Amino acid sequence: MPEFADEAEGPHEAKRETRITLLAHRRTLTGAQRADAAARVQAELVALVRRLRPTRMTGYVPVGSEPGGADLPAVLRAVLAPEAELLLPVLRDDLDLDWAVYTDSASLVAAGRGLREPAGPRLGRSAVADAQLVVVPALAVDHRGLRLGRGGGSYDRALARVPVSTVTVALLHDGELVAQVPAQPHDRPVRAVITPAGGLRTLAEAPGVGPPASAGRSRVG
Repeated sequence: MPEFADEAEGPHEAKRETRITLLAHRRTLTGAQRADAAARVQAELVALVRRLRPTRMTGYVPVGSEPGGADLPAVLRAVLAPEAELLLPVLRDDLDLDWAVYTDSASLVAAGRGLREPAGPRLGRSAVADAQLVVVPALAVDHRGLRLGRGGGSYDRALARVPVSTVTVALLHDGELVAQVPAQPHDRPVRAVITPAGGLRTLAEAPGVGPPASAGRSRVG
């Protein structure tokens, strides 16, 4: 996906090089390592959902080496209340995100860029603003909560519509919570991350979040 057109060349290049390094590392993970990471990340996220009991939350369908596992939406749907909504992103032509309700795996259809999206009615770009829990992918996140995505800016646009008090969580592999990622003014932070070994960790420098627990884990919500 292309970056924003108005990005300066320096940060753009730094992001590109960092993405190459992170994606190369993900490709070295074995199938067993990916499966173990998915199980651990899912367990932490399920525990968070059970605590927060959101009436609307967002998720996504992990692809390739993304942590969380391809069955993540089904796992989340199973622990949500029957009346609660799980929204998944629908990538628009302009790389912004629309949203649609996930009901079951049969409701997913193949989309461009290897993605799978719900086939139901589109709820509009602002649907994410009403979610109490927003789960996003990332290649890395730093201690300010700033995330490095794949370069389209889709989730930065979506996160800009989310109230600062909303619980926003990025799913990562171990080693992808880093000291600092290349960032620009349009980048939007998340409040917490989940990693296989570290579990759920709130980010002290992210907006609206207190210091993490001394063990590196902290309850959100």
